[in-house]
Amino acid sequence: MAYSDELWAVAKKKCRLNMEDIALAKRLGLNPRSLIKNIPNKSEQWKAPVKDWLREIDAMQTKKSEQKQRRKEKTAQTSKKEDAKPPELKIEPEQT
Repeated sequence: MAYSDELWAVAKKKCRLNMEDIALAKRLGLNPRSLIKNIPNKSEQWKAPVKDWLREIDAMQTKKSEQKQRRKEKTAQTSKKEDAKPPELKIEPEQT
């Protein structure tokens, strides 16, 4: 569902975000309501500001995708090594 620019503008103002942060939130698949819901309250001092929260999510997803890519490359290399090995000859004893 596409959210209107008006909702994004409200989220931008309430969360104190810039256009880069809004673009990041859209790329991450978040909606304006989720940004507004994650504004820290005075009793929630442990909660990071929305701008920092967005950056943390982006960093986690980037790290996860890099790990996945490395795993994929590693399995491709091991499968190439296995294909390059000559097949082992199995000598079975003759049956008498």
